[in-house]
Amino acid sequence: MPAGLHRTYGAHHLHFITCSCYQRLPLLNSSKARDCFLKILEQTRQRYRFVVVGYVVMPEHVHLLVTEPEVANPSTVMQVLKQRTARALLPKRKRRGPRQRELFGDDMRRTFWQARFYDFNVWTTKKRIEKLRYTHCNPVKRGLVDTPEQWRWSSYRFYLLDESGVVKVNEGWGKIWFRARVA
Repeated sequence: MPAGLHRTYGAHHLHFITCSCYQRLPLLNSSKARDCFLKILEQTRQRYRFVVVGYVVMPEHVHLLVTEPEVANPSTVMQVLKQRTARALLPKRKRRGPRQRELFGDDMRRTFWQARFYDFNVWTTKKRIEKLRYTHCNPVKRGLVDTPEQWRWSSYRFYLLDESGVVKVNEGWGKIWFRARVA
């Protein structure tokens, strides 16, 4: 593990995870890209058996509030989620001939995600509600929508309208009653 980076696993806390696109580029700016991310998140949730308590997919980052997975740990889950998303959304590499290598160099690698992710352990109801509110209000704060329910790529509609989406929220955990209010 890199120096100065400490993650606490095994205490059965919730994890508030923030993951940014490379250099904060809006690589999740299209509805197609956000839908693809959510599809991969749900597949990963099923494979590693963890509960998604809340999420939002923004143009250049994502916030997740999740339990520890039954299989592996949150770092493994994030590695798989980031790799599968990058493979699905980055353009495929093409072989370059000598002329293109001369003009552009040999490094054809494009990066989708920042190397690390931020992980905050959440162990109280107060913090859980705080992180859910922050997550759900993020699109409003950024001026992408006027109200949280207008942003399709978050768990807010599950809590407000009991609407199920691509990602199963609180699946296997019992419904957490939470009504976020935009102040």
